[in-house]
Amino acid sequence: MAEIDLITEKDKKSLVSEAYRSIRTSIQFAGAGKQLKLISFTSSIPREGKSTTISNMAIAMAQDNKKVLLIDCDLRKPVQHKKFGLQNRGLTNFIATETPLDELIQSEVFSNLDVLPSGPIPPNPSELLGSEKMAGLLQTVAERYDYVLLDMPPVLVVTDATVLSARVDGIVFVVASGAVTPEEVKQSKQRLLQSGANVLGVILNKMESKHGSGYGYYYYYYYDEEHHKHKGHKKK
Repeated sequence: MAEIDLITEKDKKSLVSEAYRSIRTSIQFAGAGKQLKLISFTSSIPREGKSTTISNMAIAMAQDNKKVLLIDCDLRKPVQHKKFGLQNRGLTNFIATETPLDELIQSEVFSNLDVLPSGPIPPNPSELLGSEKMAGLLQTVAERYDYVLLDMPPVLVVTDATVLSARVDGIVFVVASGAVTPEEVKQSKQRLLQSGANVLGVILNKMESKHGSGYGYYYYYYYDEEHHKHKGHKKK
């Protein structure tokens, strides 16, 4: 069912899976004392690994006996249905038609993990994401799940991520080492903050391994308010 990049399911004992569990703990600490259910994942530009990161985070959270829903809100280049081997009926079907939500959510894709694929690519993604029907969906699923993770498009490519930024409890920013400039990261963060986003922290991945040839996958997470930092790594 799952692609090989869903390592948290395929190899639970790997160092990368342990890194995701460390990030999971960081997110839980970031929400201490306040509601933190609706969490978006985004990046500055395409191919920084945000969709793989959020799918593995969803699995890691579900493995912690939490009820998790992963929603593919990338209505331009959706991939979550491919990662989990699902039919691509979901979010846009619900917003644009009268299809009941319960008919579109793919239940128990893995234990404790449900997935709502993007559905067919629409001509007006930003309008759908900013609609009142989308707002109602978020309110409904927030009452049903411990965590709802939203896979959003890159910030510098389209405005979709900023449209929902004020409607979620926090945003996790994925940065690929060497793929994006510091200026682009700063610009992305500024756009999110201007839209009212609560930026929880940053995951830095695709760092070159210092322990051998090739690339390793390293994950760092921090939340500015507490000045804490958690990290994990795997050499590939």
